[in-house]
Amino acid sequence: MNAVRQPTRVVPSAPGLRRALEALATRRITVSGLIEQALDAAEAGKRELHAFAAIDWDGALRAAAESERRYAQGRQRPLEGLAIGVKDLIDTEGIETSYGSAAYLGHVPTVDADVVRALIERGAIPIGKTTTHEFAWGVTTASAAFGDALNPLDRTRIPGGSSGGAAAAIAYGAVAAGLGTDTGGSVRIPAALCGVVGFKPTFGALSTRGIFPLAPTLDHPGFLGETVDDIAMLANAFRIEVPRNAAHPHARLGIIREIAPVPLSDEVAAAFDAAVATLEGVFACTTLDAPGLFDSVFEAFAHIVLTEGGAEHFRRSDADRIAADYGRETIERLERAKTMTLGDYARAHQSRRDFTARLHRAMSAVDCLVLPTCPCTAPRVSQASIDIGTWSGTVREALMTYTAPFNVAGFPAISIPLAARDGLLPAALQIVAKPGHDAALLQTAQQMEQLLRPVSATHSIHPTR
Repeated sequence: MNAVRQPTRVVPSAPGLRRALEALATRRITVSGLIEQALDAAEAGKRELHAFAAIDWDGALRAAAESERRYAQGRQRPLEGLAIGVKDLIDTEGIETSYGSAAYLGHVPTVDADVVRALIERGAIPIGKTTTHEFAWGVTTASAAFGDALNPLDRTRIPGGSSGGAAAAIAYGAVAAGLGTDTGGSVRIPAALCGVVGFKPTFGALSTRGIFPLAPTLDHPGFLGETVDDIAMLANAFRIEVPRNAAHPHARLGIIREIAPVPLSDEVAAAFDAAVATLEGVFACTTLDAPGLFDSVFEAFAHIVLTEGGAEHFRRSDADRIAADYGRETIERLERAKTMTLGDYARAHQSRRDFTARLHRAMSAVDCLVLPTCPCTAPRVSQASIDIGTWSGTVREALMTYTAPFNVAGFPAISIPLAARDGLLPAALQIVAKPGHDAALLQTAQQMEQLLRPVSATHSIHPTR
């Protein structure tokens, strides 16, 4: 049994974005007060969990002062004064951005990434950079250079990756939401392991300009939040508009319980089956019978990442810099990348096209797929391999088998947490929609969230003088 170790908290929890806006609008708290709470919590999260790589006190407080002027003048924007975290893979003007690597220590971008600029223009305030696996090339957010990120639900466990710092920061209560990236599950996996929400839109829906590439044909910017509503508020800045309080027919669901060869752990199987039983009372559910649907897709994904990731780093850095400044794990992956051929890459993309066509056919009679986000709960820190039933393999393969296919196809996907049983770490439900149906996916996820994990006002606003 995985015992949940409750963190020692010395800071208040972050309120959800909508409740924070209401508190700001009614003057129950000032923007400066809200941002100072977030900065204090971020410092604690950096110290205790390695959840933050950099914290921008001066910039955040300057932005807070400007937001207060806007509130005083009645000119507040939709996200005015809300604190967010930004993954350390994403450029932020004036804030050190190391991409999780010692090779980029001291690097301070002069321009915000497009996704950051869009949120700032709507009033959001980045308070700092959340930690990532080096160059986002991993699922544990481990770092010999900066310290391993830890899961706030159990600090002997990983938070997932590569957006692990963002998920840990949200679960810890430093921020209610933030920006991440997802190349093979890097938003959804840490969301699942930390008990928060993670969403990647349709491929190409969000600009990747200003984001360090891992594999450009798989990279998706994405959002993490305490709730689906927090995600929806950020997504609205990118014209992914979810109607509020509007009648919407329930989606038709295709249920996928397992993706071979990785089975579900007992904890995840029990949580998933219970969730499906609840959903069947409201949604039209069909067990999807699609033999061979996921054949060869994970291998195609791995080949594309190695080829595109290798090309990106060999373009940017010479051999001496890689040997001197890159982490051992990244160096080993780049050595493997050297063995890839153009023929390997061509075959991987053909497998990609074949899988995408099969996925479209499999979803022809349903609106969404429902499956586990990860087949197991959070593995232990430094754990390299894992046994699930009779299957044994790497933590990477276990955690990515259920998420990477939807990067390969570019379909939008979201992970929502399932209520954890006493003494157990949380499992999570992944919901996948057809390309371009991002708003409908978020609306469906909100409906499921209300059924499976009713959201209570667990986070409080702390008034300031």
